[in-house]
Amino acid sequence: MFLNRNIQFTLLIQLFVLILSCESDNNPSQDTPQNSIDFVSTYGGSKNDKAQSITKTSDGGYAILGYTQSNDEDITDKPNEGYDYWVLKFDSNNTLQWSKTYGGSEDDRGYSITQTPDGGYALLGYSYSNDLDVTLNAGLQDYWVVKLDASGNINWQESFGYPGLDSGISFTQTNDNGFLLIGVLDVTASEGEGNTKLNNAKHAGGDYWAIKLDASGNKQWSKYYGGSFTDTPYDVVQTNDNGYLIVGSSDSNDVDISNNLGEYDFWVIKISATGELIWEKSYGGSQIDEARSIAATNDGNYIIVGDTRSNDLDVSQNFGGADVWVIKISPIGEIIWEKSFGGSSFDISRSIKATQDNGFLISGSSRSANGDLTKNQGQNDAWVFKINSEGSLLWQKSFGGSNIDYAYDATELHDNSVIIVGESESNDGDITENKGFSDVLIIKIN
Repeated sequence: MFLNRNIQFTLLIQLFVLILSCESDNNPSQDTPQNSIDFVSTYGGSKNDKAQSITKTSDGGYAILGYTQSNDEDITDKPNEGYDYWVLKFDSNNTLQWSKTYGGSEDDRGYSITQTPDGGYALLGYSYSNDLDVTLNAGLQDYWVVKLDASGNINWQESFGYPGLDSGISFTQTNDNGFLLIGVLDVTASEGEGNTKLNNAKHAGGDYWAIKLDASGNKQWSKYYGGSFTDTPYDVVQTNDNGYLIVGSSDSNDVDISNNLGEYDFWVIKISATGELIWEKSYGGSQIDEARSIAATNDGNYIIVGDTRSNDLDVSQNFGGADVWVIKISPIGEIIWEKSFGGSSFDISRSIKATQDNGFLISGSSRSANGDLTKNQGQNDAWVFKINSEGSLLWQKSFGGSNIDYAYDATELHDNSVIIVGESESNDGDITENKGFSDVLIIKIN
């Protein structure tokens, strides 16, 4: 009898250990040695400097694109205090190899960078200039795409636009080594361009504008998508059939938009290789929902991230003022799953990038110090977290000081470390130095 009780006690202990192990597997630590901070750095001058996009490079390093208003401190090649594109290239040891600015005498801001197969770089943003590096401007703000060589010298540059505020936002390199650019067409000032199905009706905002270029920057086709209100694209991926998925936000409910759910929605369109609209879908709830970034998954589907203020319809949960909302969709736009992340305040996302283990890095910012967040050091912290392919939170980290700090993009390098880029106005907490109004923020975690 005594022996049986010992056996029962041993079995109970083993069962208890097994339960604890299972709970640990389902709730992974949010702060592990594998994602400890390596460094936090700031770059800039006495004015406003911001990083918007990062690409890992074939030499194990990385290149960062943003824009700078400064012409002092870390910015040494700028003749004036107008905004210019700013590229910083780092090697695998995080040593700055070169830093260069590009633009004219007016306002030029870079938003998206990728390394090209020849070891150079392609940049996209907008420009108000028509001098110095910029040879053409159609009026006010144009798409400005720049191709650099590996050392940062300009190979070619092209502008696309009309008399209004046309803004290049993101692009993808295509299978033929060309580029698919996306951004906003200012319909009201486009001299009749835009979604022609409106029949010159009054338009209150912008259309999605996609431009296909070849590898040398020559325009192959140009198409517009949207309705009669404000439609803003933020990201694009090429699909397995050589078409494209474009994601953004829309508050229209006519022309190309068939089912607006309430205020702004995630608006996702699938287009063919030549730009024909194949399908379009709206996702969200009755409040404001805006898609910001998309990534392909290894199982042939897609994950989209953005922000939501809803807690109904497609959005099953809301933790506070605004949450990061993640949806996984099939190639025909069916929702596979959706999840919200955040705390009781305002939490937003700006990019998603796949990792080598089929997970995803999501970068943004947070004002929360509860829920999925473990700390908040000021008005707004840079926030980065990782999910697995099923949307489970693997880890999260926030960075910042007592002022405003943002993360706009993050990527995993070849050695599995992560580089996060954004902007900072702080000089305390995690941020040791501030050189001006806002600085380029670079964080590395291992």
